[in-house]
Amino acid sequence: MNRVDAFLELVVKQNGSDLHIIAGNPPRLRLHGETHTVKYRELSPVETRELLFEIMTAEQKEEYLEKQVLDFSYDVPNLSRFRVNAFEHLNGTGIVFRVIPSDIKSLQQLGLPPILKNLARQRKGLILVTGPTGSGKSTTLAAMIDFINNQRKGHILTIEDPVEFLHSNKKCLVSQREVGSHTRDFASALHSALREDPDVILVGEMRDLETIHLALTAAEMGILVLATLHTSSAASSIERIINAFPPGEEPYVRTMLSTSLCGVISQQLVRTADNRGRLAAIEIMINNAAISNVIREGKTEQIENIIQGGAMQGMQLMDTALKRMVEAKKITGEEAFLKARNKEEFSLERDELDIDSEEQSIPSTDSIN
Repeated sequence: MNRVDAFLELVVKQNGSDLHIIAGNPPRLRLHGETHTVKYRELSPVETRELLFEIMTAEQKEEYLEKQVLDFSYDVPNLSRFRVNAFEHLNGTGIVFRVIPSDIKSLQQLGLPPILKNLARQRKGLILVTGPTGSGKSTTLAAMIDFINNQRKGHILTIEDPVEFLHSNKKCLVSQREVGSHTRDFASALHSALREDPDVILVGEMRDLETIHLALTAAEMGILVLATLHTSSAASSIERIINAFPPGEEPYVRTMLSTSLCGVISQQLVRTADNRGRLAAIEIMINNAAISNVIREGKTEQIENIIQGGAMQGMQLMDTALKRMVEAKKITGEEAFLKARNKEEFSLERDELDIDSEEQSIPSTDSIN
């Protein structure tokens, strides 16, 4: 048992999502979107680096000392897996652990709209899951991959940095590749994937032009591609992809995207009304004839109106999702107002917006020396 495991056990028991170990500060946990301080002493730069190096391999230490930043995964048996980002800052070393649950929840258990099952049943094309960092994109993708794994026979290939959820072979053969450990980068892995007979490819993140181009190519070749983008809406996701290409290629990319795109799932996490957890608020765009036409013609500003009128096909805007969650008393009107895009549609008295900013403390742990 490494010394940092005691803090990791604490964050899992508290149902937290992240652990922050930052030199010069006591540890902090993120619970339901907010950070809270653990009742513990400040960690020195030397102690913080020792905690980091205890969980690294020799190769990871060498790479970290060279680049001064590193992403990797860490597994604590009988507890959980963690995605780790280590970095250097003004006061020394910093480490952020993201909890990756051992059990993959189903789309139904996550309370996600049934239309996501229809998207996962597609045999080819591109599905985008978008949202800010920490919005649950990986959890949604894992649930969709698990659904596919239970529904059809084929080969699922995931390309991640690092590998997060572990998928066992069910009806599908699952191959999981980690950037840095198994491949140089996303683009290299995608280029190779086209020759590895995949039925489904999961791309952890479309970071650059080459990766985006290869993902679109794979989708056009008859492969189902699921990928993420750090965008906040369906329309901005489409614009992000198109703007990644040189101006002269825009008509070609719009045509390719209009035919290969299956749908866009944009999400953010919102605090539940009982303040004991978070739920995903989902915007859904399904590529139909109208959406395909506005993508091809470069009129993406019309996408929101089409989504608003596409409820019968399972489409919904983010603000519509928030309103439904308020009506179902799953979240408060205050939370919906804070997360809404068009806040004018959410009537909220000013005195309801008093947010308690007082920091709460997390029980201490004396399991670390």
